[in-house]
Amino acid sequence: MRTIFMAGAVALMATTGAAASGTSHPLAEAQALDLAEKAIALRSVIGPANKTPEVAALYRSALVSGGFADADVTITPVDDGIDHTAYLIARWPGSDPSLKPIVISGHMDVVEAKPSDWQRDPFTPVVENGYLFGRGATDMKLDGTLAISSLVELKREGFKPQRSIIIEFSGDEETRMMTSAMIAEKLANAELVLNIDGGGGTNSEATGAPLYFTWQGAEKTYADFQLTVTNPGGHSSEPRVVNAIDELAEGLLRIHGHQFKPELNDLTRAYFVEASKYVDPDIGAAERAFAADPTDRKSIAVLSANPATVGKIGTTCVVTMINGGHGLNALPQRATANINCRIFPGHKPAEIMAELQQAAADPAISFKDVTEGSVSTDASPMRSNFVSAVKKALSGPYPGVPIFPAMSSGASDSMWFRHYGVPSYGASPIFIKDSEDFSHGLNERTPVATIAPAIDYYVALLPELTK
Repeated sequence: MRTIFMAGAVALMATTGAAASGTSHPLAEAQALDLAEKAIALRSVIGPANKTPEVAALYRSALVSGGFADADVTITPVDDGIDHTAYLIARWPGSDPSLKPIVISGHMDVVEAKPSDWQRDPFTPVVENGYLFGRGATDMKLDGTLAISSLVELKREGFKPQRSIIIEFSGDEETRMMTSAMIAEKLANAELVLNIDGGGGTNSEATGAPLYFTWQGAEKTYADFQLTVTNPGGHSSEPRVVNAIDELAEGLLRIHGHQFKPELNDLTRAYFVEASKYVDPDIGAAERAFAADPTDRKSIAVLSANPATVGKIGTTCVVTMINGGHGLNALPQRATANINCRIFPGHKPAEIMAELQQAAADPAISFKDVTEGSVSTDASPMRSNFVSAVKKALSGPYPGVPIFPAMSSGASDSMWFRHYGVPSYGASPIFIKDSEDFSHGLNERTPVATIAPAIDYYVALLPELTK
């Protein structure tokens, strides 16, 4: 069954142009898919039945069997009373110990998935119609096994790095990022980090052909602020002029009407100029206008109204939870709300909270930063050696595909490395249509045709980065 399927899968990869470079790594391709299926079958979700440690053991076995020294692959259990998880760090020593290592960064945990909501059981991997289905197929168990299999392939081919290569997998990136912080602190001497949980390629919705590739050089800072209004309350038959819920609601509406200053950095300017070629003409025109002048009101209005671009032009804050009152027949004594912000690089959470307080314009509303597991970071530098290495690696499997930087609106493990001053870049080789990206959603899937070119990419990229 496995042999029959892999023959078909490799043929499918070739017919889609995946093997355009003329290279082929069939053993690595088969291993990546097999490991991904085994990893998907392990329910690595936060909670008492978390199988992240078992995923770590699976990955460790593959690395040791593939030539890593047993002592160079370590699994560290982490149990904080809320969750039992683990992280993995594997080292491939380079020939020159004076050079700082290159780190490949990923994670083993996934978000929850309820089988009753899915068309297929999320933790029973299925290959069907050219896709690998299952929780983690996109975010990011296949990405992880592609990197592992590529390292094993490089060892198989006799490659010897000058600079050490470290591959690590955190165990709670989707939740508290506690292990992410631990790993980044341990590896704070790295030259740079290749975060395989970010960036990637976009395929055409019409033809399925590769359109462009983006590498992620920055991400917005995650923050939660709790707003509270308190009141003596009273009997509901005797309404008062001041009501805690009303007062909070009025403040929230004022915040809703507030817009943070639109802004650019080198990464987002380059992104808008290039990405504008591949979107709706009106959006594209607004992106080019904004890149030229971030104070242009017309382009700001267009980009602010589009969910796909509003997060790219500055800080955004939105109410995500509210709670108030203590009885159906009582005036509320307390009302609270959570405002979730995604902060543009270069700003501290305290600065944004102060701006929210000013927008709410009510001293009776108290503000408190209740963020967990997040720190503010600046963008990574646009390093020419990294960019040139990515371009060279992609020129084989995807010749001529445009490559440009991007900023993520969500958080990743790159945050912690940037916190310690280590440049981190998201550069996953997965190419997928926007309409096929079901990360964190129902019926998650990734085309198996992306496996072969992804291996080609890693086998070319890692020797370049470790020079």
